[in-house]
Amino acid sequence: MSDILCITLNPTLDLSNEVDRVVPTHKMRVRNQRHDVGGGGINVARVVAELGGAVDALVLSGGASGTILEAGLKALPVGVHVFPMAGDVRIAFMVYEQQTGQEYRFVPEGPLVSEAELQPLLDFLETHPARFVVASGSLPRGLAAETYARMARIARRTGARFVLDASGDVLSAALDEGGIFLFKPSLSELEKLAGQSFSIEAASQFAGDLVARGSVENVALTLGADGAMLIHAEGVFRMPAIPVPVRSAVGAGDSFVGAMVWALSQGQGMREAFRFGVAAGAAAVMTPGTELCRRADILSLYAKACADQHEAQAARWTAG
Repeated sequence: MSDILCITLNPTLDLSNEVDRVVPTHKMRVRNQRHDVGGGGINVARVVAELGGAVDALVLSGGASGTILEAGLKALPVGVHVFPMAGDVRIAFMVYEQQTGQEYRFVPEGPLVSEAELQPLLDFLETHPARFVVASGSLPRGLAAETYARMARIARRTGARFVLDASGDVLSAALDEGGIFLFKPSLSELEKLAGQSFSIEAASQFAGDLVARGSVENVALTLGADGAMLIHAEGVFRMPAIPVPVRSAVGAGDSFVGAMVWALSQGQGMREAFRFGVAAGAAAVMTPGTELCRRADILSLYAKACADQHEAQAARWTAG
């Protein structure tokens, strides 16, 4: 057992392809097809493992597609804990249009899962303490919106730091439960949570209110081309986006979370972990399809981000 448990309740087999142009009706011949195991928690585990960390993946799996998913997981350097379900693992499909550089992503809602199928996974969390428990991704149909809130409660009892990347009613219920160590929303997810549009400054204030009321200790807010912000009790720390050539947005958020959790597990402070998260998110968009990020790219971009920030700080001191 590792110190990091990554939970995926609605895993996917992710298929990615390339085509010259997407057109209706006509048969389109795709190429460069690849498939990867996916779903939020699995992607986070893949990134932790890519960086050399020890990590265990907890997944619900079933059907013929589940057999393929499990084989793919067992080929990775991660611990695998499979909890059976009657439904089939969903299959997601992504097409990259080469003429425009646009991506088209088709993601099924997933199978119907019962409370009885979920319970063995919850029992596992109760009896296998870890330093970090990461819950990432959507819930399959049939599970209550309070599912992640229940996991946060278990993590609090076992002394784990609970990391959450979710949205909608599931997120609201977990924040109402409180005690979340790290929450990573995008700006649009934060706006959906609040039910209103935000400027960057207003988003920072809203996240700060979540911290102040004890819902979460740290908020890593991603802002796309405007970079990212870390909001916690010590204040607000902002980083600009790292300019990179963009190939695919698939898994950028999961890469961000995975790199942050890996850095924290290695004893890094929250700000340094945040820098690793920004670097990993940028590294993920450099790779095609569902490949996620590469260790060498993360380390290179992290070093660049640190150097750029030191230069900017020196310039401010000189100007002062």
